[in-house]
Amino acid sequence: MIMSELYGSMVFDDRAMAKRLPKETYRELRRCCENDIPLSLDTANIIANAMKDWAIEKGVTHFTHWFQPLTGITAEKHDSFISPTKSGGVIMELSGKELIKGEPDASSFPSGGLRSTFEARGYTAWDPTSYAFIKDGILCIPTAFCSYNGDALDKKTPLLRSMEALNRQGVRLLHLFGRKTERLNMTVGPEQEYFLVDTSVYERRKDLFYTGRTLFGARPPKGQELEDHYFGAIKPRVVKYMKELDEELWKLGILAKTKHNEVAPAQHEFAPIYTTVNVASDQNQLTMEIMKKVAAKHGMTCLLHEKPFDGVNGSGKHNNWSLCTNFGHNLFEPGKSPQDNAQFLLIVAAVIAAVDEHQDLLRISVASAGNDHRLGANEAPPAIVSMYLGDEITGILQAIADGREYSRRAKCDVKIGVHVLPKFAMDSSDRNRTSPFAFTGNKFEFRMPGSSQSITDVNVILNTIMAEQFKLFADELEGAQDFNAAITEIIRRVMNEHGRIIFNGNNYSAEWREEAKRRGLLDLPTTIDALPLLTSEKNLKLFTSLGVFTEAELKSRQEIYVEKYCRLMHIEAMTMLDMANKEIIPSAIRYKGDIAKAAKNSIAIGVGADDECEIASSLALLISKARAAVKELDRALGSACALGENIEGGRKYVDEVIPAMSALRAVCDELELNTAKEYWTMPSYGDILFSVH
Repeated sequence: MIMSELYGSMVFDDRAMAKRLPKETYRELRRCCENDIPLSLDTANIIANAMKDWAIEKGVTHFTHWFQPLTGITAEKHDSFISPTKSGGVIMELSGKELIKGEPDASSFPSGGLRSTFEARGYTAWDPTSYAFIKDGILCIPTAFCSYNGDALDKKTPLLRSMEALNRQGVRLLHLFGRKTERLNMTVGPEQEYFLVDTSVYERRKDLFYTGRTLFGARPPKGQELEDHYFGAIKPRVVKYMKELDEELWKLGILAKTKHNEVAPAQHEFAPIYTTVNVASDQNQLTMEIMKKVAAKHGMTCLLHEKPFDGVNGSGKHNNWSLCTNFGHNLFEPGKSPQDNAQFLLIVAAVIAAVDEHQDLLRISVASAGNDHRLGANEAPPAIVSMYLGDEITGILQAIADGREYSRRAKCDVKIGVHVLPKFAMDSSDRNRTSPFAFTGNKFEFRMPGSSQSITDVNVILNTIMAEQFKLFADELEGAQDFNAAITEIIRRVMNEHGRIIFNGNNYSAEWREEAKRRGLLDLPTTIDALPLLTSEKNLKLFTSLGVFTEAELKSRQEIYVEKYCRLMHIEAMTMLDMANKEIIPSAIRYKGDIAKAAKNSIAIGVGADDECEIASSLALLISKARAAVKELDRALGSACALGENIEGGRKYVDEVIPAMSALRAVCDELELNTAKEYWTMPSYGDILFSVH
């Protein structure tokens, strides 16, 4: 199949709708989507029938309302198109009512107290701004998910609300500049990092199987020290995987663009082209699911955990975020003379104020048990939020704050020194790959999100905090007598009050942590440090005033996230105990026993057994330490469980369970280094990281 026929072939997109819908119906759909108004039932009926016919032509017999509950993954309940006729036969139909609304059971999804177990009714509502698609032979209709009382039980609903809030306030602000903007679109391109390991190796590691990461494992002789994997030649088996992945994503209209080897052995990256944040969020959820399915077909397992292996890079999901008008103008495009671009400078000032004012929310948006292991280690940004603007943009804003003229650096060409190679213009700033939130020319790259995370959480926060700043700026400028002077005053105030958040240096350095502390920036190293701040008075006011979350919805999410953290840590601790008791310690004991037998045999024939005795003695000491560490972890876990799945229980995991897990790992990893390989039942780090050939 040629690309033009393959791309989007499984999506009921604009091409399909324009071809199959009456012109009036199609125009009405577009008008409703662009102006946030509901469809009439008559229009929905026409669309539903056309969607059903399109799906049936592709062999589809069932449809589902595809939604994103607070589990972090997607959910679906399949219904057939089949309806009985009076004559005893069947017809295939999909009504507008079925398209618009569904009723899945809401009682078994996380609700954080919004619903009781006996209150089962929940609703799914069609999101016409995200295209329906066919997956595994099922017509999937993207929907929001809410309770009987209308409380949001999903990730999509708050995202749509935040988009409306940002659009409303952003358009207000742009109109003050004389822009005829009708709509502001949030666009995102999420870079997705992941590991590929051989499934036969993966299945022999209980920790990978149960938790997605290795809880034990001594470092191999070779890791990522030589930096030879990054952008290196892709292995043939992985090439085949990537090729099929591209094709499957293209069928679903996902603009898979870039793929390459990442820094760590067995690590890779995929990146799509930008699209609106609502669609990008749906597509990223699909992408993660398809990555795993395609890997299985090739005898591999795709690992999306943020830190599957200690001592090498973890996997992130860089959220490249920008704002564009309905006319295609990127608000983060500085132009040739950014110092003269008042609109651009004011928008950047809004970002500075938003990021500094809401450091806590940005940290919370990426908080998870898995990401706690990644942030601040092996090239991941630290848990301290700061932003990078580059010298030129920072210099312009600082000059305004100081009340002086900006002396612009002369533009020049980069000369490589080889005449046959072309010259090219130097960019206005370098890239800072260490910054959590970096300006990269015409967008901001938020590098803190973890690879397994839904990007909705991050973008709900970004949209909401920007909507707040746009509102504050618009309120001030609408009453200003001198518009330009008011802009200058806002920028000056932002730089004086929030300029501390700008850091253009090395975020990996030890000095930065001390400097950040001096500046008064928040340092929230763990999820449990961050989550209590979600429902602070400041944050409750922010979300409720802009209509993104109700107070009950926000508190429910805090409860759900804390509960999930505790449960994940409990699973990890239980897995460690299981592996230590049933695999690691018995393996070491068998080896020690055979060494002791060898020593006895040597002594019996009059040969010295000093080496054997030393090895056996060393193993005995390590085994004793391992057993003591097991007992301590078991004790700490019991203490945490007794407190419950709440902030207090989570704090116990941080303060006692995780240190006990680290202590058990340390001694078991030493046992691995001192036990002969034929006795060690688990694949080693070297076996796993270099398993795909």
